[in-house]
Amino acid sequence: MPATNSARGVFLTGGSGYIGRRLIRALVQRGHPVRALVRTGSERKLPAGAEAITGDALHGVSYAGQIAPAYSFIHLVGVAHPGPAKAEQFRTIDLASVKAAVPAAVTAGIQHFIYLSVAQPAPVMRAYVETRAEGEALIRESGLNATFLRPWYVLGPGHWWPLLLLPGYWIGELLPATRESARRLGLVTIRQVVRALVHAVEQPALGVKVLDVPKIRQAQLIGRG
Repeated sequence: MPATNSARGVFLTGGSGYIGRRLIRALVQRGHPVRALVRTGSERKLPAGAEAITGDALHGVSYAGQIAPAYSFIHLVGVAHPGPAKAEQFRTIDLASVKAAVPAAVTAGIQHFIYLSVAQPAPVMRAYVETRAEGEALIRESGLNATFLRPWYVLGPGHWWPLLLLPGYWIGELLPATRESARRLGLVTIRQVVRALVHAVEQPALGVKVLDVPKIRQAQLIGRG
């Protein structure tokens, strides 16, 4: 296996999204060749430095032949602004895209699958959590080495309102009865999530690794790719 900070080819879905655009910039800056799946006509939405691969995230055969020679596959596809009213979309988009991506990744010889999941268990957003858990199960069943990131709410531009909840989190972490859930369902920043995803690329799992909220906050980068 290459050194942990060496450049690795990455194939990425959801590259034109809120997290994907920032992740591509970070990966390219660290020297990782990036190929990103986009719909036809959306190629210009990708940051500079990424090679656009046109296809349909819900149909793996539309892009499976263009995944190689990537080492890692990062799956970021998901419904924007998830909420309870979008339960059906979680299955027809989020879960369906994972069902398409996993066999495509296996066929392409991907060595490491990185999946943006969600903190679990959780007392709310049950449909969302259930579909992400099903996505994790599909990846486990494939036999792929995998890293699952499990943030709860990602703070960033346009997504700052949960800062109002911080006093409640501080109290929750002080009380033994609520400490574990307060940490597991804690807030992370977009910068922390991007850093953790780059960390996963540069330090790929053998087997399955889970990065929950505390581990996302702690993820460190080593040198430059």
